[in-house]
Amino acid sequence: MADAALGVAFDRLLRAVLDVKDRASNFKPILDELNSRLRLLEPTVGEIVRLERILDNPEAEINMFTDQLTQAAELVDKCSKVQWWNYKAKVHYSTKLKEFDEKLVKFFQTNGQALLVRDIMSIRARLEGKLNEFVGSCEAPEAPKFTVGLDVPLQELRGRLLEDGAPVVVLSAPGGSGKTTLAKKLCHDVEIKDKFKDNIFFLTVSKTPILRVIVQTMFQHKSYTVPEFQNDEDAINKLEILLKQIRSGPILLVLDDVWTESESLIEKFMFQIPGYRILVTSRSEFRRFGSTYKLELLSDRDAMALFCHSAFPQGGSMNVPEDLVHEIVRGCRKFPLALIVVGGSLYGEPEVIWRDTLEQWSEGQSIFDFDGDLLTCLKTSIDALDKKYHIKECFLDLGSFPEDQRIPATTLMDIWVELYNLDEDGRRALANIHKLASRNLVNLVFTREDASEIDGYNEHFVTQHDLLRDLAIHQSSQECIEQRKRLFMNIRGDDLSKWSFEHMEPFHTRLLSISTDETFSSSWSSMLLPEKTFSSSWFSFSNICKSLLYRKYKQLPEVEVLILNFRTRNYSLPKFMEKMDQLKVLIITNYGFWPAELSDFQLLGFLSSLKRIKLEHVSISFLSESTLQFRNLQKISLIMCKIGETFQNCTFEFSHMFPNLVEINIHCCSDLVELPDRLCDIICLKKLSITKCHDLDALPERLGWLTNLEVLRLHSSTGLLGLPDSVGSLHKLRFLDISNCLSISKLPKRIGELCDLEKLQMRGCGVHQLPPSVKDLGQLKDVICDEDTADLWEPFKIHLNNLKTTVIKEEKNLNWLPSLHH
Repeated sequence: MADAALGVAFDRLLRAVLDVKDRASNFKPILDELNSRLRLLEPTVGEIVRLERILDNPEAEINMFTDQLTQAAELVDKCSKVQWWNYKAKVHYSTKLKEFDEKLVKFFQTNGQALLVRDIMSIRARLEGKLNEFVGSCEAPEAPKFTVGLDVPLQELRGRLLEDGAPVVVLSAPGGSGKTTLAKKLCHDVEIKDKFKDNIFFLTVSKTPILRVIVQTMFQHKSYTVPEFQNDEDAINKLEILLKQIRSGPILLVLDDVWTESESLIEKFMFQIPGYRILVTSRSEFRRFGSTYKLELLSDRDAMALFCHSAFPQGGSMNVPEDLVHEIVRGCRKFPLALIVVGGSLYGEPEVIWRDTLEQWSEGQSIFDFDGDLLTCLKTSIDALDKKYHIKECFLDLGSFPEDQRIPATTLMDIWVELYNLDEDGRRALANIHKLASRNLVNLVFTREDASEIDGYNEHFVTQHDLLRDLAIHQSSQECIEQRKRLFMNIRGDDLSKWSFEHMEPFHTRLLSISTDETFSSSWSSMLLPEKTFSSSWFSFSNICKSLLYRKYKQLPEVEVLILNFRTRNYSLPKFMEKMDQLKVLIITNYGFWPAELSDFQLLGFLSSLKRIKLEHVSISFLSESTLQFRNLQKISLIMCKIGETFQNCTFEFSHMFPNLVEINIHCCSDLVELPDRLCDIICLKKLSITKCHDLDALPERLGWLTNLEVLRLHSSTGLLGLPDSVGSLHKLRFLDISNCLSISKLPKRIGELCDLEKLQMRGCGVHQLPPSVKDLGQLKDVICDEDTADLWEPFKIHLNNLKTTVIKEEKNLNWLPSLHH
């Protein structure tokens, strides 16, 4: 508590009472009583201090009470100077001490507990406000650290937004010109933040926006109850009411990446609210909203600076002739995206590769009907990717995911480990992600900076420019449809006409990605199997398409990875899955606002080769009475799923259903209250990760039965009260993470029996003393903790010769809280 004002004042008072009570016999009874009371209240004060430190926002009552503690300490000091014969002073100070004692009791009977509840609820509100990783946040992302040519546009756009002008400002430029980067910088500009403060909403609209989801995201961002809207008009009406309610000053709404066909969407967000402004970024100009600010391409000087920053990082010297560098820069046509990507692809390459790139450009034809020069530049960077570890193939796989969504690194690792036979622990797959990032083909987003290779990557995401995504899809579509290694299906409503085929040869695709929108009927059987009545209406084009498509899907014997992206409240698994004998990885992601109910889950019983399942934002109630057996399944990941009721009422045997499971990953499942004891029967389990599950308060006592467990991650499960003593039986455990488990106050007595424990993460937890057995952790090498906890380890270092404690300052910005896809 020593670094917080309340903690300092409390400690001072407690020391004063201890020092004086045995010397000032006149006040001993009341000081003894005060000492006992302070001892009882010490943990509560510690908890308040810790929560206030996390929130970094002490309330007025805390400051007032801190002053009272300081005054009380001074009062106790004065008591030590009162002589035995001074009856008047004795009565005066006794009365003062009794008054303070009464205030102390009153404070903790009312304000103290209220503060604890308020702080916990405040943290929970932030957690719940950010839990929906699929809808996104309205926080403006940070712009890249290195930018060029944006100072003047930033100044001019700032002026337009700060002055009382048109309600809508349109920022227009071709794709890859830096519009979004400029908008991000603008949102973090000091003058803009000073005017709009917390009322800045940054929303990515993209090509197929869902208005109701956008509005729901804005409600969530302001921690309001998120309503279900009857239609788009209802959503807009309620948004106007919300904006008028929260208006404590001007409001800035940034609509990023608005396409031409979404022009009417801008108009729907226009409200007659004083100080309300809208900034739109688009490739279109939208002249109806007034003058458009056109972002010009870079100057020659800025283009060279940006390219060199990418091609020669850290000021490295040029290893190619200067005139060749200038030719490459000119070939990038001053597009920031091309300069960054091409520069990254040529970094460290010999001169011959640079010249070959120029030659390809001179021969290249436009691969799109638009932005031809830019995309021709980008294509050469893709073609130059190292083939040794399938890096180009990995890039092309990124077209499997919806536009402008953050892609979890763990999802990519699951796919690539199985699809390209990379190492089982995912290190090579992760290296490929970093390789793509170093070439500026993806951006890495870290929401937990202290995460290391051993403790998982649930906090790591990949984002990608939409032009690069389009390029990946285009490159994957060059072969005839039957021969494609990957097939991306994007279905609007129930329209399958695009996917009807003339030939009946089987597909040879290894990766199949199917994305459906919010109007999808969710019934594959009705879509793919038309009514078999031979009336004239049966021979409609739609029914023929369905029949052909169903026949095609029955011929998918080589699919190894199936990715299902959807946005509906109910979703049926496709019937054709039962024919996918080679399927190894199944990724099911609901990008809608509410958790989805899955049906036809019994189809998974046909997938004998399935090794990895990842479910995001769905209910797993289908498991409650399931009799399926996933004989070869090795890893299951449940992200933001509704699993609490299923786990509480489960009647199935985990060891029978998952006989060879080695990894369980449960992340951001807010309704998880307890783990079933039966889960501990999966004795082959090696990795158990239960993170950001805030209602989970205890682990099964049978946890020690998992004798093969090597990794246990529990970080940011704020309601978890402790670890069971049986954890001492986990003799193979190498890594334990209890960081940011706010409610854990002590380690189990048997922790010293973890004879293989090498690394312990415990920053931000409530541990205030260590059991003596920690001296027996002979293999412990790294303890990651905060300053308070580091001091607890000092006395044990004499026994732990290899121990290194790494102190990480507490994250006052709560970056460890659940973060968002985009």
